[in-house]
Amino acid sequence: MADKIKLTKKDRLAVAWRSTFIQGSWNYERMQNGGWAFSMIPALKKLYKTKEDQAAALERHLEFFNTHPYVASPILGVTLALEEERANGAPVDDVAIQGVKVGMMGPLAGIGDPVFWFTVRPILGALGASLALTGSIIGPLLFFILWNVIRWAFMWYTQEFGYKAGSKITEDLSGGFLQDITKGAAILGMFVLATLVERWVSIPFALQLPAVKLDDQAYIHWEQFNGRDVGDALKEVFSQIGSGLSQTPEKVWSLQQQLDSLIPGLVPLLLTFFCMWLLKKKVSPILIIIALFIVGILGKYAGIF
Repeated sequence: MADKIKLTKKDRLAVAWRSTFIQGSWNYERMQNGGWAFSMIPALKKLYKTKEDQAAALERHLEFFNTHPYVASPILGVTLALEEERANGAPVDDVAIQGVKVGMMGPLAGIGDPVFWFTVRPILGALGASLALTGSIIGPLLFFILWNVIRWAFMWYTQEFGYKAGSKITEDLSGGFLQDITKGAAILGMFVLATLVERWVSIPFALQLPAVKLDDQAYIHWEQFNGRDVGDALKEVFSQIGSGLSQTPEKVWSLQQQLDSLIPGLVPLLLTFFCMWLLKKKVSPILIIIALFIVGILGKYAGIF
């Protein structure tokens, strides 16, 4: 029986170092996939001996991936453990590896921004700036050194944590535990994506609908205030507005207001489903992005958006 292939600390350090450049080839089609695949290369070369196996492993890591660049480290650790078990003959398929990656990247992405961009960096920046204002060069140096020490320590230790946790996950492959984890991760990923549709997708229609004539009792009759005391008139006007009367005899609705009164966020949701359907039909994401740009520009000039 052949010896079990094991990733050494040196191999994992090489992956961690490369992961600092995960944003280096960010693209609109698959986002961080190039940087992710670049990070995995040292491990894949160690685990797979033939060019064909290495190419197949690299190809499965060129799928879509996107998260906060620092919290990608624990996902890398889990993926390293899964690839290690697969290289040693465990029944870990492409779907399991990709499912764990997709399921983890969504929830973890929401952690990175508040922790690093909105907490750690502003605190260190304020500390460095206060020293720099006194004319000390220690200020910018302190910010640079502390930021990179914290960043690198977090990336390395969370990658190691993910690697050890991933090894435990793969111990119970025969019991179907990994399949349960994969299924749960996929469901969680879809849930997170669904909650972000309302936040990320916006289609503000500017198109005005035909005015609707209101009932006589539904709007303010301004002529009734002619000749009355200004104070009493204003008091009555505010009272009628507060009771819900319209200030004009006609109600003007925009298409956006009409849609929001029915189901808020309906059009963005339908657009998301349409784009997902196009992707399922193997339409290029770049082509979809260009088409959305064209429709948006033409709609703006036509007064629709």
